[in-house]
Amino acid sequence: MSEDSFSVKRAVPRFAFVAEAELAALPGETRLVARVSELSLHGCYVDILNDLPAGTQLRLRIRYGGSTCELDGKVIYTHAGIGMGVAFGEMTAEKRSVLAAWLAELARKAGN
Repeated sequence: MSEDSFSVKRAVPRFAFVAEAELAALPGETRLVARVSELSLHGCYVDILNDLPAGTQLRLRIRYGGSTCELDGKVIYTHAGIGMGVAFGEMTAEKRSVLAAWLAELARKAGN
């Protein structure tokens, strides 16, 4: 089966998530506005028409509820004209805590 099949087990849970995001491709700082539609502790899926090439380093600013989290990431795959998967890079304890709080809320809503 392919890596995209449902039989592949993820290391951490991924949740449906709707949040506004700003992306800055590095080092050129090209800025894009997008929407995050899935979130895990290790990455997210970004809905965007003008996706960036796999391997692009970027900075994401995600706004959800009353909080914002700015993270470094890397595009790991793209779906042309639809969106892209982003893996998060190193993060501080504070940023990990914000993500963990968002994920805990999503898990409660999902009944997990």
